[in-house]
Formats: sequence, structure tokens, C-alpha cells
Amino acid sequence: MKNVRNVINLFIALVLIGSCSSDNNSEDNNSNDPINETVYDIRSLLPKFDNVEGLSYAIEGDYVVFTTNNLPDHKSPYWDQSNPLYEEYTGTNTNWNQNPNTIQSQNITLKIPLYPKESSSKEATSLGPIGISINGVVFYNQYAGPNNQPLTNEIDSFDQYWGHPQQAGQYHYHIEPLYLTEQYGKSAFLGLLADGFPVYGPLEGNTTITSDDLDVYHGHISATADFPDGIYHYNITADAPYLNGNGFYGTPGTISQ
Repeated sequence: MKNVRNVINLFIALVLIGSCSSDNNSEDNNSNDPINETVYDIRSLLPKFDNVEGLSYAIEGDYVVFTTNNLPDHKSPYWDQSNPLYEEYTGTNTNWNQNPNTIQSQNITLKIPLYPKESSSKEATSLGPIGISINGVVFYNQYAGPNNQPLTNEIDSFDQYWGHPQQAGQYHYHIEPLYLTEQYGKSAFLGLLADGFPVYGPLEGNTTITSDDLDVYHGHISATADFPDGIYHYNITADAPYLNGNGFYGTPGTISQ
């Protein structure tokens, strides 16, 4: 009888151990955020890049390849004074301080997915171009330099349309491309990041978006004028990180220059 009782106790113990193990696995699975498997199609956005001087694109398989000379189509004090687009600073920043660089033509190629989806392994953005706006000017991330230097001081060198050139003359936007939002509206489609997801302005409906409304990558899923059924997209905001947060939501293509 004693042996039978020992066998029964051993059986009960094994059942309890198995039950605890199963519960722990369940908790581990529930702690992981699910990946959105939705695959989007951004081909309908490509005509918005048509007829831009110095910008061309071509579809190559599942990618669109943009080539841009990266010259802004608006005035700036960063043009050479002989350029018809040269204009002294007319913005409202009382601390404005022009940097020593001038706008120079570039040769930048961006290979961007046409069918973006969330990546299971998010990749940080790098310094330099991370996407392209609808006037052919590249987007930069939220940092002024290595080691995550904030834009605090660099913002004072942004021209009246909130862009500026770096040392090689590569003009870019870190924050809202004011020329585009003034021309097309605060809720307009403004361009694409390298992972294929669109960038929109700071207004959705009657609401001004802040970073608190967005995820850590500075985006969310909601309806837009171009995607009434909803799409993941980045929003420009007036507060840091302005355009992108902790990396690309999707898998970025390649950028060469």
C-alpha cells in the first residue's frame, strides 16, 4: 500500500510541475507584443513625386528607386547669392544663426519597399538621409550628430522653411518641412522614410498630433486621405523627436550617395 501511495504522490507532483511550466510559457508569450502582419501597398503615392525637377523614380521589382539632386524648390539664405532662389532669412527665430555651408547639388539614390510591413527586428536610423520628401529633399533623423546630440542648438540654424545644409552642402529637413506644409496643408502627405512608410504632417482631422499620440517609432495606424482604410505612418510633430523615434517601424531599403 505504501508503494502505491508513493506512486500516486509522484504522479500528482509531475502534474503540478507540468502545470506550472505551462503557465510560465503562457505568461512569456503574452509578454511579447504581437507583430502586425499587414502588408501595405504605397504605389498610389508615387504620382505625388511626379514633375519634381531633379527627382526621378523607377519601379524595380518590389521596390521604388528614387534618384534626387536634393535641391530644394524654395528660397533660402543658404543658396549662393547668385542663385535666383537666394533670399535673406525671413523667419521668426530671434536666435537664428546661419551656418557656414551653402546648398550644393547631390546624387542620392534611395531604394524603398513598395509593400512595407512591420519588422520583427527594428533598426535604428542613422545620421544622414533616412527618407525623401515630395520635393526631392531628404529627411534626417532627430539628432544633430554622433552620440545622439539633440537638435537644441542646431535648430537655430534652420532657414525660414526649417531646413539647412550640412558640410557637404546636402540640404535636409530634421523637422517639419514648412514650405511643404504651407503649400499642401498640415495634414498632407510629405514623403516616405526608407522603410516605405509614409510621413504626414502634424494635423489629423481637427487634432494636432504630438509625440504622446504616437508609438516609440513616432507613428501609428489610422486613416489618411490617401488610405481611408488606415495605414501605419509617421507624423511630423512640433516636439522631439519631430519625425522619427527609436528606429524604423519597417525594414528599410538602401540609401547611397
